[in-house]
Amino acid sequence: MTPDRAESLVESARALAGGEVTSRALVERALARIEAAQPTLNAFRIVRAEAALAEADAADREWAAGVRRPLLGVPVAVKDDMDVAGEPTAFGCRGDFPPVARDGEAVRRLRAAGAVIVGKTNTCELGQWPFTEGPAFGETRNPWHTGHTPGGSSGGSAAAVAAGLVPAALGSDGAGSVRIPASWTHLIGIKPQRGRISTWPRGESFQGITVNGTLARTVADAALLLDAASGNHDLDPHRPPPLTVADAVGRDPGRLRVALSLRPPFTAVPARLYPEVRARVVELADRIAALGHDVEEADPPYGRIGLTFVPRATAGIAEWAREVPDPALLDPRTREAARLGRLLGGAPLRAARRAEAVLHRRIGAFFASYDVVLAPTTAAPPPAIGALHRLGGAATDRAIIAACPYAWPWNVLGWPGVNVPAGFVGDGLPVGAQLLGPAHSEPLLVSLAAQLESELRWHERWPPPHAADVPSPAV
Repeated sequence: MTPDRAESLVESARALAGGEVTSRALVERALARIEAAQPTLNAFRIVRAEAALAEADAADREWAAGVRRPLLGVPVAVKDDMDVAGEPTAFGCRGDFPPVARDGEAVRRLRAAGAVIVGKTNTCELGQWPFTEGPAFGETRNPWHTGHTPGGSSGGSAAAVAAGLVPAALGSDGAGSVRIPASWTHLIGIKPQRGRISTWPRGESFQGITVNGTLARTVADAALLLDAASGNHDLDPHRPPPLTVADAVGRDPGRLRVALSLRPPFTAVPARLYPEVRARVVELADRIAALGHDVEEADPPYGRIGLTFVPRATAGIAEWAREVPDPALLDPRTREAARLGRLLGGAPLRAARRAEAVLHRRIGAFFASYDVVLAPTTAAPPPAIGALHRLGGAATDRAIIAACPYAWPWNVLGWPGVNVPAGFVGDGLPVGAQLLGPAHSEPLLVSLAAQLESELRWHERWPPPHAADVPSPAV
């Protein structure tokens, strides 16, 4: 096993089971990589070095005693909106956050599977934006080109996995926040069915639009982490039927009807698909067709779905903003969004929640004709560091909509989506495409993603070593 970058999650678990390596060795290597990369990539808000080493030693004792668990002793990371006992959950904010008393349900389940949590990764303030920058922690940079953002809001998790600091990580996705950074860092990003991975102690995170998901270099790793973290707290309001998603890796998906959807859903601000990004997505569609699937251009009947998204998103920001230690330290854009959320938190929010059932019926009917939707994950490649963070409120909203108009409808629906790498544009900047399905379709999407991976071998390509040596200037 190579110490300079993480082996895959599957390989790490296999090596531990075969006695080829100890958990302590894996965790020590991960911590060394994190320490070396932190001045450049700044992927982590909290590194749990002492605690992680103690957990690794405990895992090695379990191995010696004959205990077997799916991820026993494997180092992983989680985003800093997830509760880890003994650590603060600052969610990208400034302020003196107290340590939490207990693990959130997703973290608890990872620990039950044996995983070692090496740290909590950076995220923008309250997960609002597709970049990972802020005064609380600085700038998290893209391993493929450190002058650019890895995306957001799960940008720290994406940067950590793309650079090989850890084999896989949890993120969260409320408007594409797993899929967007996965797209911009050449990763697999699974946004599962709402409730598949618990968001407890917030069962209705951001009024139900936010789910926890996985980021990894391979489909098998992303699916394995998904299965390990999946399950519900007794009080969760969303409890989908259990699935074992990893079983779909390598399974023939059959001949699928794939809708290539290139038109962005309706937004109040114009959004244009960059020609280079379009070309990469169309090339991916051609590869899907070459695998024997039927591909034709067709767009889901989104209608004015955006009207149902804004009340839920801003009400969620208002809920989080009430809990920070010092609201005066919040970004002015956050305070503005929270004010809007308070205004929309009554009748508009109730109407937005009621509209979900109508959208399920209308867009669900589209899947009588198609099995999967293939769409761009973003309209543009990753922006330069600072390009979005330095904007005012309205300008930020316009820039976000222009760059990332494709991901958020599936958060309103609560259905699964998987980002897969689509190639590179410009100066070696990664872009991705989404495989989107109806309710509970994770196995189908994972099966198709794995079939593509076996052909395109995207996981064999790593960021160039020079990209993570010194920070590039913002451009």
